[in-house]
This record gives sequence, structure tokens and C-alpha cells, in this order.
Amino acid sequence: MPAQRPSIIAPSILACDFGRLGDEVKSVTEAGADWIHCDVMDGDFVPNISFGEPIVKAAGGHTGLPLDVHLMIQRPDRYIGQFMSVPGVASVTSHLEANHDAGVTLDTVRAAGKKAGLSIKPGTPLDQAKELFGRFDILLIMTVEPGFGGQPFMNDMLSKIREADRIRTDLGLGFLIEVDGGIDVETAALCREAGADVMVAGTSVFKAADRAAEISALRA
Repeated sequence: MPAQRPSIIAPSILACDFGRLGDEVKSVTEAGADWIHCDVMDGDFVPNISFGEPIVKAAGGHTGLPLDVHLMIQRPDRYIGQFMSVPGVASVTSHLEANHDAGVTLDTVRAAGKKAGLSIKPGTPLDQAKELFGRFDILLIMTVEPGFGGQPFMNDMLSKIREADRIRTDLGLGFLIEVDGGIDVETAALCREAGADVMVAGTSVFKAADRAAEISALRA
């Protein structure tokens, strides 16, 4: 990854105060965020339930930033249409491990003019996604076990980020490497050095006393 390539900072609304959703989204938008990350959980694929399309739509009504939707759900192919129809949604990411034909799902998202993302859990080797390289625009590497915010960063995921960056270079592909889980100023620097482009940060941004300073530090 070229040294001058800027990091994309995507605060996750999973960590916001949902009673003040509009104000929270406006706050991180004004603080300098690049994307708004939306973690959708179904209580089946992951052991937690978060929110669905109405909250994504509500968040989008308070920002002009791209909405980055992460579907941690089984059979994402059944629901991608309703998420892609939300104004402002620029990317939809689904899991390799979910119950669906991942390649068909990726192709469907791309055909709709959105960025198609593929996410993999910490225990899933990149080799399992080898047939899909070239069919996605974002590779989301989970740096915690998906399901709950506020978990500590898994340092052994840095080697997976480096491997993804090497594969990207070797194949001459331009997909973005996104990381999600335990991202703060320290771990963002480690991920950036390993080759990551997009930093999903929930707790570190929404709990910061100065959100603009935190986003600037994450990007530095």
C-alpha cells in the first residue's frame, strides 16, 4: 500500500446513543468522518441483535456521507435489495461464512452500482475466499469475533491484513481492506502499517471527549 494513501475513517453507529441518533450522526460527520458504518445483526449469524433497514435510513437522513452497511446476518441475499434502496448506501458487505452463495451476492451488489464487500471472521483463512478475489470492492477483515462492540483488538489478525495486502498486490487488484473491531488510535496505526485502508471505529470515536481530534488521530 502506498505510504501516501489516506485512511478512510468509518465510525460505527453501533456505539452511538440511539436516543440521539440524528445528533450523533451529525456530530461525527462534522468531526471529519469519511463514511458512516452500519452494523446489522440478526441474532442468528451472530449472538446479538442490533438494527435493520429503518435505522440505516434514519442515519442517512442526517449525513451526506456514504453509508457502509455490514450485514452480519444469515441469507443476506434475501435482504440486500432493501438496504441498497436506502438513499446514501454506497457499499454493502456480507459474510463469506453466512448461508448464501457469496459470489452471487457480491455480483448482485455490484450490478446495483454499489461497492460489494466480503467479510471474514477471525477464524476464517483467506484461502477460503480465493475464488472470490476480483469480485469484491471491499475486503472486511474482522479483528474481533463479530457480534458485540467494545471488544479488544486481536493482534494476530495483523498477519491476515498483511496477507490480504500481498494478495491484492500480486493479483493487481484495487479492493479496499477494511478492519472492524477494537480499532483505536494505536491499533489503527498497526492496521494501516499492515495494509488496511478503512478503519471502522465505534467506541473510540463515540466515547471520545473530542471526536474531531480522535478521527484526526485515527487517520494520522
